[in-house]
Amino acid sequence: MSRPVHVVVMGVAGTGKTTIGHGVAQRFGLEMAEGDDFHSEANKAKMAEGHPLTDDDRWPWLGSLRDWMTGHADEGRSTVVACSALREGYRDVLREADGDVFFVHLVLPEDVNADRLAARKGHYMKSGMLDSQLATLEPLSEVEDGVEVLNTGKPEEVVAEINQALSLRFPQLD
Repeated sequence: MSRPVHVVVMGVAGTGKTTIGHGVAQRFGLEMAEGDDFHSEANKAKMAEGHPLTDDDRWPWLGSLRDWMTGHADEGRSTVVACSALREGYRDVLREADGDVFFVHLVLPEDVNADRLAARKGHYMKSGMLDSQLATLEPLSEVEDGVEVLNTGKPEEVVAEINQALSLRFPQLD
């Protein structure tokens, strides 16, 4: 049996993690976790008030995502996770999951990102938080398995680009 693969669609708020993650999950028939759903109520309230999360706020959240991924891997199932995963240290926690962890870092020009966040309705993550997220963001390092993808095209085109990379890297997904 091949090792399960966990595709972590990452990036700052507003880059399209959920939309793209759903497209990837649908293509490969995988279950998807929305990282925001794993935040505690206290974390959600803090962000809704415009306060950035601290590392102490993030560690339990990241651990719960890692454990969800491992639970699926224990059943031989691959997954997709939409999660900001802004720092390498945060991604290190996710890489502790059983199976192979592959990061898809979605990026946007800052003005496009700000416009997308401003257009959002009903999300606790406010557009004013973008600056703190960009300041926190660390690009993928050489030791991290993943790709950076510009998400300015149509969602189906971006998903197709990612799916092609995944099919080449992890043929067991097809």
